[in-house]
Amino acid sequence: MKTDHSRAVADGAHSHAGPEPAGQRFTSFELSDFPVPTGREEEWRFTPVDRLQKFFAGELTGPAPAVAVDAAPGVRVEQVGRDDERLGTVGAPIDRAGAAAWTSFTEATVLTVEKQQTPEQPTSVTITGAGDGEPGAQHLLIVAEELSEATVVLNHAGSAQLAQTVEIDVRDGAQLTVVSLQEWDEGSIHLSAHRTRVGRDAKIRHIVVTLGGDIVRITPDSVLSAPGGEVEKIGLYFTDGDQHQEHRLLVDHSAPNCISRVTYKGALQGQDAHAVWIGDVVIRSQAEGTDTYELNRNLVLTEGARADSVPNLEIETGEIEGAGHASATGRFDDEQLFYLKARGIPEVEARRLVVIGFFAELINQIDVPSVTERLTAAIEDEIRQYEALTA
Repeated sequence: MKTDHSRAVADGAHSHAGPEPAGQRFTSFELSDFPVPTGREEEWRFTPVDRLQKFFAGELTGPAPAVAVDAAPGVRVEQVGRDDERLGTVGAPIDRAGAAAWTSFTEATVLTVEKQQTPEQPTSVTITGAGDGEPGAQHLLIVAEELSEATVVLNHAGSAQLAQTVEIDVRDGAQLTVVSLQEWDEGSIHLSAHRTRVGRDAKIRHIVVTLGGDIVRITPDSVLSAPGGEVEKIGLYFTDGDQHQEHRLLVDHSAPNCISRVTYKGALQGQDAHAVWIGDVVIRSQAEGTDTYELNRNLVLTEGARADSVPNLEIETGEIEGAGHASATGRFDDEQLFYLKARGIPEVEARRLVVIGFFAELINQIDVPSVTERLTAAIEDEIRQYEALTA
């Protein structure tokens, strides 16, 4: 069954009319439409669902995180109730955790980049966890109005048990960069659904950096709903022992002459470090002229770490510019190490250079100085941990 997903969601956002297809995913605002996951389902088979049962039980009664916004000029900030008609218009939940988040939040933060505004400085949103108690829910809506251009940085820190929804509405001619940094304390669990709609001749740069927390599962979905839209997704993660970091993406080409590029890279170290990347791209029958490519690379630094990487491409029309994907997972490159050591570089420094080089391309692409500085420092910290593990 084929569905114009963007219109179906917009027209029926609060009707709770049951599941709708989005690529290979079903969406619904009704919690009861999603059975409690067992781990045998395709969308949950890599996830430690036994550790997430409180997120599946029903309404999430824990406290919401604290939200502080440092807004750039031209960006309007509002706190609204869940009955605000703008909420839920970008998309519906794709799984039970997302439906529980939708059911449970009481207030939402709405950021609006006003029409034709182009603030030079980023808008910073600091989300501080409410602790390790019962799971709570949060809802955030980011709207880039027509012909605007802005950057929004979401900083996640502290200790949290959080189910989160981030709706992103990029309207005609707008250009928006959204950076989501996960720097949670040990013990945190963060399940987050990012749902994006891209308008005519609009562009979204969606950047995810995942470093902290025990379990982080992010599902960034983007629908190219009008001609000329562009999606760029960049992801960087560093998975340590006993951490589970999962990024499960969908790019839905629902309109002609649109472009998407996806590049995610991750490094893993330590016993039972587990990274999961699922990249789904759907090119619908009406999406002639599509140009898409997705790439995932994983660098396994130590024994006992595991990376699962699954790119998927579904094409319903032959009239496209290009479509492809690639995935690679490998261990530390001993040849690179030998090359550097042969030129007089000590082994510890050589290992450091190889890891930094692996991430350098993505760090340079992020192009948000406050983020790249923090990220470079965080990677240096991770490398020191790696050196300790291999000493």
